[in-house]
Amino acid sequence: MAEIPGTGAAVMHVLQRHREILHGYRQEYLKIQANHTTRMEREELLRGSGLGGTTSPSTSGLSRRDMYLKENTHLHNSSSMVNDQISIAMETKEHLTSQRQHMKRFQTRMHDISHRFPLISSLIQRINIRKRRESLILGGVIGVCTILLLLYAFH
Repeated sequence: MAEIPGTGAAVMHVLQRHREILHGYRQEYLKIQANHTTRMEREELLRGSGLGGTTSPSTSGLSRRDMYLKENTHLHNSSSMVNDQISIAMETKEHLTSQRQHMKRFQTRMHDISHRFPLISSLIQRINIRKRRESLILGGVIGVCTILLLLYAFH
């Protein structure tokens, strides 16, 4: 391109455009080369010391294939473990649902029995009233003790 006589503006423009394209290609080549060297260094680090300082392309291809197979095995194992965990969770959900149904049935039966026998119903009501009264008394005692402790702590 430098040998072509630069007589016109069009030729100068074409030369400038080709230089820009060449510059872009050089940058792309340098970037690809840097990525390739980085990848090769990473593979060398992952491979470890190996059999020596030099490795043939067929050996590196085998090690890469082995790495891919190991990665595939790890992915398969992870997938199966996730599937096992999901199945355990589904079984737990079903078990809890059945327990809930049993508790609902038990509650319904107790409610039916309490309505059939008014004596049991009145006994349950008295027990609930006594339980509420004791809860109120216990809450009052705890509140008074807390207030007394706070008064003692700040004086």
